[in-house]
Amino acid sequence: MPDPLALALTPQIGPQRLQQALSTDLSVEAVAEVLGPEIAAGYARTLQSGLAEQERAQAARLGVRLIGLWEEDYPEVLRHLESPPTVLYLKGELPPSERNIGIVGTRKASPWATAWTHKVARELAEAGIGIISGLALGIDAAAHKGALDGGGYTLGVLGSAIDRFYPAQNRALAERMSVLSEFPLGTPPQAGLFPRRNRIVAAFSRAVLVVEAGEKSGSLITAKFAAELGRDVLAVPGRPGDTFSLGCNRLIQDGAGLVLNTEDVLNALGVLAPKKQAVQLEGSEAKVYRALLELPEALPDDLAQSTGLSTGEVLSVLMMLELKGLVQSSAGRYSPA
Repeated sequence: MPDPLALALTPQIGPQRLQQALSTDLSVEAVAEVLGPEIAAGYARTLQSGLAEQERAQAARLGVRLIGLWEEDYPEVLRHLESPPTVLYLKGELPPSERNIGIVGTRKASPWATAWTHKVARELAEAGIGIISGLALGIDAAAHKGALDGGGYTLGVLGSAIDRFYPAQNRALAERMSVLSEFPLGTPPQAGLFPRRNRIVAAFSRAVLVVEAGEKSGSLITAKFAAELGRDVLAVPGRPGDTFSLGCNRLIQDGAGLVLNTEDVLNALGVLAPKKQAVQLEGSEAKVYRALLELPEALPDDLAQSTGLSTGEVLSVLMMLELKGLVQSSAGRYSPA
């Protein structure tokens, strides 16, 4: 029987040829008329092998949903790409709204960039913004974790098949969120596949934020796709001599929006920042917090010396302030959130 999934899984069938063939009854003869006898012969072999049925059965065992380019619930933002994925492999849910931002950056993120990304992603999630990224180490992982900690939606787009997850270090994180791939089951991670997933990150996002990126970072590919799709490109500035921030600084030179905090991101998205409820602090909490305002990025020993409290007391207070969302820590140093 004719099967669009079998056609999509046939070698040499890309989105353009698939769309051409979808206008027919998908018989081998009709495909031969539209795409030629060689491709039709490959389609016939795929039908005969039962590959499509095997793919559906394996996806069902994995709890993965297949969404073909020929289906009504295929995302419109992807359908209009120059080269849309022919089949989506989804575990979880597609973005529930268009209020999404892509957050990307280096895998070798510095402590401040990781902490900043987590904080901003959490606050964006609390404001109802979905977070889209590539589930890589570093900035991507911090963005996904921040979204989850903020009780929000986050989607990771893979550069491998959904059953050949990479990197393994983020597997536990992936189990807590939605994950998407365009690659057939069994496809291993390959260098050439990762840039392709970046166009999906950009397409689902109203804007793309680059947090920390070198001059040749793959994050810049995502930013390029975003610009081509008419999305806003945002970047966090870094020190002029910092090689890991050179890509971000270049983006800003070229017109990307400069971002310093969550409010800047929300403004770029046209979303009003939620009003934070005032928190009343008393006693040692107030004392430590006032000292922290004067000594940002302080060590607990510094705060102990400033407040007259013991280091143990300071650490206990810092823990409570962190739970209240007033303090953040990075590499053993503390600063106001």
